[in-house]
Amino acid sequence: MAGAIIENMSTKKLCIVGGILLVFQIIAFLVGGLIAPGPTTAVSYMSVKCVDVRKNHHKTKWLMPWGPNQCDKIRDIEEAITRQIEANEIVFSVHIPLPAMEMSPWFQFMLFILQLDIAFKLNNQIRDNAEVSMDVSLAYRDDMSAEWTEMAHERVPRKLKCTFTSPKIPEHEGRYYECDVLPFMEIGSVAHKYYLLNIRLPVNEKKKINVGIGEIKDIRLVGIHQNGGFTKVWFAMKTFLTPSIFIIMVWYWRRITMMSRPPVLLEKVIFALGISMTFINIPVEWFSIGFDWTWMLLFGDIRQGIFYAMLLSFWIIFCGEHMMDQHERNNIAGYWKQVGPIAVGSFCLFIFDMCERGVQLTNPFYSIWTTDVGTELAMAFIIVAGICLCLYFLFLCFMVFQVFRNISGKQSSLPAMSKVRRLHYEGLIFRFKFLMLITLACAAMTVIFFIVSQVTEGHWKWGGVTVQLNSAFFTGIYGMWNLYVFALMFLYAPSHKNYGDDQSNGDLRVHSGEELQLTTTITHVDGPTEIYKLSRKEAQE
Repeated sequence: MAGAIIENMSTKKLCIVGGILLVFQIIAFLVGGLIAPGPTTAVSYMSVKCVDVRKNHHKTKWLMPWGPNQCDKIRDIEEAITRQIEANEIVFSVHIPLPAMEMSPWFQFMLFILQLDIAFKLNNQIRDNAEVSMDVSLAYRDDMSAEWTEMAHERVPRKLKCTFTSPKIPEHEGRYYECDVLPFMEIGSVAHKYYLLNIRLPVNEKKKINVGIGEIKDIRLVGIHQNGGFTKVWFAMKTFLTPSIFIIMVWYWRRITMMSRPPVLLEKVIFALGISMTFINIPVEWFSIGFDWTWMLLFGDIRQGIFYAMLLSFWIIFCGEHMMDQHERNNIAGYWKQVGPIAVGSFCLFIFDMCERGVQLTNPFYSIWTTDVGTELAMAFIIVAGICLCLYFLFLCFMVFQVFRNISGKQSSLPAMSKVRRLHYEGLIFRFKFLMLITLACAAMTVIFFIVSQVTEGHWKWGGVTVQLNSAFFTGIYGMWNLYVFALMFLYAPSHKNYGDDQSNGDLRVHSGEELQLTTTITHVDGPTEIYKLSRKEAQE
């Protein structure tokens, strides 16, 4: 009666394997907490108000906020009024990064949010549903003496959401509105050293462009990029884990194909889970250091989506294969009710991502949240995905309950066996239940560490040691799911040991009375484990 390694491995060896995996798990958290810096860095930029007095503003002229070729600057709007400078001649210029610094491909991406400083004026108040329209040009160069090369030029509309908490009286003129930050720009690669933003606020009273938006005093940006040190640690982890998972996956499938029977559905799903984990591990990000691949963020989202969809499907099928009658087993079509919500939810999130980051491949200033239609569409996709996720977890909880009840019912067959054989099957059932609890623990740790990383300051200090919680969350959870997939393929690979053969002459010999109570559930049933066979319900149940 051959089974899987998890059933035939001695408890001592199993504890050793578990201890080794636990050590690697601790190392994964420590690598992020003690070695890697924080995952991201936020840098504040204050725009410089430049004057562009050319008649034709459509011909690109790049205005630098500082340096040897800096623009003609003004301090504030009052100076512009004194010098009779029109609003269409003012350009808000932002150089990225700050002086004496340069960007690096190790930063991986750039995300910018925008904050407008708008002063209250009785004769120029912000109207309801006001929209600011910006004419934005983005350029890059890799040498301080080189010419700027245009990267993008777009009209960027953003709806203003501002409140004025003080009474609107003359004495309060000059106070600032409290405005929500606005999404501004996202670029999926940082292939150049220097970037330049020129932002214009063209005014056209006939077309109602930038009318009723208040008196904009300043434009501030906050740029967020991935830390280079964290990127290197992250790449190193992916480079180490890729061959590890690939090797155990090849070894697992080789053991499956060496068996006389064809692979069953559960074994195929475990193998597919290994493929999806290998796909997400492959460190293609190394190429982003030398190539301007702006699609890497979208590609990363797709890889994560495939893995998590496969993981959720595995949990459903794993439970179902230990619960169903034989005629319902080994058939993926029998799980359409449970796998269907996963497919629908994943598709909705994929469409949402394509509508956001897919469009940003050609227009880095685009955001689906900036229009009413886009916001409603995005919320619809997210709500549908959330409903599918809730339905999935209801199905999963029900199936886990059914599996435990099913296996507990089969334990009634055990008292009639000899003591040693009864202990053997009790041990198998305990190991199966323990694996289920480990699965729940992994899912719970993911949720818990995500919440902790959001509500804390991002790091803890113990004496002279600083622990980066956010980095530990990323590396620890990433390592945890790799170890989980590794453990599944190792423990559920077919074992070379044969339980019935090497014990046929000892106390474990099965008497006819003992075998009778199990033959209805495990004879003539092909499966990866004895628990898989033992858990099948009898037809009359």
